Amino acid sequence: MSHPAIPLSRTALLTVDLQNDFLHPDGAYGRAGQSAPEIAALPARLKPLADLIRAKGGFYVSTQFTLVPAKGGEPLISPHLKQIRPFLKKGDFLPGAWGHALVDELQPADLTVEKIAYSAFYMTRMEWVLRKCGIEKLIIAGIVSNGGVASTVRDAHVRDFETIVLEDGCAAFTPAVHDTAIAALKPVCRVATIAEMAAEFSAA
Repeated sequence: MSHPAIPLSRTALLTVDLQNDFLHPDGAYGRAGQSAPEIAALPARLKPLADLIRAKGGFYVSTQFTLVPAKGGEPLISPHLKQIRPFLKKGDFLPGAWGHALVDELQPADLTVEKIAYSAFYMTRMEWVLRKCGIEKLIIAGIVSNGGVASTVRDAHVRDFETIVLEDGCAAFTPAVHDTAIAALKPVCRVATIAEMAAEFSAA
């Protein structure tokens, strides 16, 4: 049985963690030398699609990885993250701070949701916000392909959102890891390119 196509007014481009602390040279990861050219290239690659979907009446949703400040402003950092990213410190990914913000090139998002783990749905208001706005279809991009993107895609899928992942709109710290992650998502959702989605938006 075929289902009617979901209109663009109920569609969102959702980017995972495209924040200054991840991408900008002066951000937390940049200062630690933790970067990759594939990650740095994403904002410029995604901006035309973000602009197009908004012009067509859809949404642009940004998720922001967050280190919640606790007593004295010290961030609450999961043990596994502290182990693999020992450079993270007080002030990194702090809500309201420059490093926590969406990169300038993609500003402003229509909706912004803070996240504390890989998935943008885990213990966040994401599903509530999407349902309130009538969003039924998600085109997911961002970083990293094998972490936040993969987890968010799977959680969107089990919540019955129509889900598409942008193969060239995501990146990891190595191309091999990215390719493996995208291959693993093919049984879960549609895998498309930015150009394919732009053509579909333009024709809608």
